[in-house]
Amino acid sequence: MEHISRDKAYELLKKYNKDPFHIQHAFTVEAVMKWYAIELGYAEDAEYWGIVGLLHDIDFEIYPEEHCLKAPELLREGGVGEDIIHAVCSHGYGITVGCGATIDVEPVHEMEKVLFAADELTGLIWSASLMRPSKSTKDMELKSLKKKYKSTGFAAGCSREIIGRGAQQLGWELDELLDKTLKAMAASEDAINAQMAAEKLN
Repeated sequence: MEHISRDKAYELLKKYNKDPFHIQHAFTVEAVMKWYAIELGYAEDAEYWGIVGLLHDIDFEIYPEEHCLKAPELLREGGVGEDIIHAVCSHGYGITVGCGATIDVEPVHEMEKVLFAADELTGLIWSASLMRPSKSTKDMELKSLKKKYKSTGFAAGCSREIIGRGAQQLGWELDELLDKTLKAMAASEDAINAQMAAEKLN
C-alpha cells in the first residue's frame, strides 16, 4: 500500500508536537496499531496502520479545542493521503470537541475501528502501569486492569464510554478489547521506552 513513509510521518508529528507525553502517546498508539494489524491478519499493512496511529493526534497539542478538525489541513500540507486523513479524523467520531463541533467522520475500515477503540484505552493502561511497583505493563494481568477500568475515579480523563463504544463497533466483548490492547502494550513497551530514550538525546 502506497503511503507517506514512517520517517516523513515522524517529521510531521514533531513539527506540531513537542510535549514528551504526546510523543510517547503517539509512539504507543503506533505500536499498538502495528500489533493489531498483525493479530487481525493485516500484517502486510502493519506499517500503514502504525503511521495512522503515529499521526492520530497531530493537531491535539496546538489545537486541542479543534481536535480532528485541524488535522486534515496539517496532514494535507505534509503530503498525507486522504485515506490516512479519514482514519485519523474517524477516531473522534461522535465526540464533541472544545469548540462545540461534533466529529462526524465515521470509522469504516477495521483499522479505523481499532484506532477508535484502543486510543483512549492505551492511556488508561499506561496510567494503571504507573501505579504498579514494576511501573510496567508486562506483569499486569487482565483482572487488575479490569479493576482499574471499573474504578471511575481512576484515570477519569480516559472515557469508558468511548472505549465501550469502540468494543461495540468492533463487535467484541469489552474483555477482548482490554486483553488484546494490554498484550499489545506489553509486547511493545521496551521498544517505546527505547524510542523515548532516543528522543531525549535529540
